[in-house]
Parts: sequence; C-alpha cells; structure tokens
Amino acid sequence: MHPDRRTILRSLVLAGVLPAAEIRATLAATEASEITRDSAAALARLYGIDRRASALGARAAGILIFPRIVKAGFIFGAQGGKGALAIGRQWRGYYTIAAASFGLQAGVAWFSYVLFFMDRNALRYLARSDGWALGTDPNVAVIDRGVGASLSSTTLAKQVVAFPFGQNGLMADLSLQGSKITTYRPDP
Repeated sequence: MHPDRRTILRSLVLAGVLPAAEIRATLAATEASEITRDSAAALARLYGIDRRASALGARAAGILIFPRIVKAGFIFGAQGGKGALAIGRQWRGYYTIAAASFGLQAGVAWFSYVLFFMDRNALRYLARSDGWALGTDPNVAVIDRGVGASLSSTTLAKQVVAFPFGQNGLMADLSLQGSKITTYRPDP
C-alpha cells in the first residue's frame, strides 16, 4: 500500500471514522495482496529468462518466491525480504527471509530468489519447522545462470532447487546460506 494511503487510513481511525480492527484487517489484506502480486511477477520474470525454471515449476509440489531480497553491509551485514508460497495455482502463505553476517563486505544489492519444493516432504518440512535455516535439511541445489542449460540428475535429486536472479546494486555475494525462512502474517 502506498505510504500516503496508510497515513490517511490511520488518520480515519484516530478520528473515530473507522474502527481500528477494520483498518488493521484492510491494511493486512492490502500487504498480502502486494506480496502476492510481486511474487507472481517475479516468478513470471524468472520463467521468461530461464526455461529450466519453467520445467521445474511444472513438476514442483510448491514454489516459494521472494520477489525482492535486500542485502546491505559494511563489515556487519544484513539481508531480508518477504515472499509468498504457491501450491498449484493457489497462494498458500507468506514468509520472510533474514540473515546477518560479519566479515569483509561492503555494498548494497537486491535480488529475487525462487525455491522450487520438488516433493511434499520438503513442503511439510517448511510448514512444520519453526523457521527453516537454509543449509539445513531439506537439501537445496542452487542454480546459477552461468550453469549449463540442462539440469542434471544430481540436481533433480535434491528436495529444493533454488534460483537467484535479477541482481541489482553492488555486493559480491548473494548467498543465502544461513538465512532463516519463517512464516509471516501480514499485519499493519
């Protein structure tokens, strides 16, 4: 939601025109709608630039899309973003991804990240975990645009296949190793 609309809606609550519960529900629904829209657009962009992703999407049990992850740092760094989970043609939930780091780093970058869950067990692991740290089970294969045009049987044996894409800004490392994915409930 545009920041000015949030200000207007909050002003209406303070003035007593709209009940606070109603405005909170409206803002949460709007945020969820924005995350869903941005996630669908990011997935369409990925399908447009990498045919391997389209093939995986047709076979995946679920697809978790983070349309914009921002990574920034100078010695200390942090990254984070919000995304949506698609199962079939339905949106089934919202997630955040976050990480902190320390070391030789400087810059700001943003990029998109799509995780294809290739079986129901991987989806169940995501649903049951109290925050899933990438680099722990299930096994994740990261596909780089520089890799050959086909997916190997070793890659397809992984439970989750990840595609980073659309990098902007200046930061050398777009690794998500150690990032934690947690369930997110849009709230104003």
